[in-house]
Amino acid sequence: MAAGLAGRRGLVTGAARGIGREIAGRLVSEGMATTLLDIDPSVEAIAAEMGATSLVVDLADAESTNRMLAESSEGDPCWLLVNNAGVFSKTELVELDLAEWDRVQAVNVRSMVVTMQALAPAMVAGGGGRIVNMASMAAKRGTPGEAAYAASKAAVVALSRIAAMELGPHGVTVNSICPGYVLTEMGADTRSEDQIAEWTALSPLGRLGAPADVAGVIAFLASDDGAYLTGQAINVTGGMCTW
Repeated sequence: MAAGLAGRRGLVTGAARGIGREIAGRLVSEGMATTLLDIDPSVEAIAAEMGATSLVVDLADAESTNRMLAESSEGDPCWLLVNNAGVFSKTELVELDLAEWDRVQAVNVRSMVVTMQALAPAMVAGGGGRIVNMASMAAKRGTPGEAAYAASKAAVVALSRIAAMELGPHGVTVNSICPGYVLTEMGADTRSEDQIAEWTALSPLGRLGAPADVAGVIAFLASDDGAYLTGQAINVTGGMCTW
């Protein structure tokens, strides 16, 4: 069990499937009172099955998000915010429509600003907390066609670093996670079997990442043992990226 999670509150965005769902399940198993947030209404049934609570919110709607987060945390602020909601994009730069660029930045970066602005003040008032923002290995070594996606994830790394500087004096740590290739629903339809084999070969461990690999790192960062880590962009890449 990760020390210090039991009885505390946590919120995970983009929690209806994939990595977000796995993170939420891990936090529940650690005894954390967990809220799953997603735009997909199916998150309600998923949360109920876990013994968690849920919020159906479009993070692009800042006003609605602020209102619902304030209502959900009234009198009992979150200890942990996991900003996991995101979208993937793979279009070559010269063919990239600016509407696609804007959508990727809005979901992958702007939504994190909205949730941190909504929840960080209560963490500060309560004496501390943890924020973990989902970046990607693409922030450090993207591939052709990932201009919008890689740029958004690099922005997450920078945003997290500055937030760590600003919130650290108040006992709030902020880190970003840079997963490598984790085969989830979001990216599965953009990769062939040959491409998956090529990525697998890049890891000294000889396998792709699993959602549980990411969830374990987040549980550590949220715990008392992770108290002295802040401002970091932590690779969870199986050795595919080492910088």
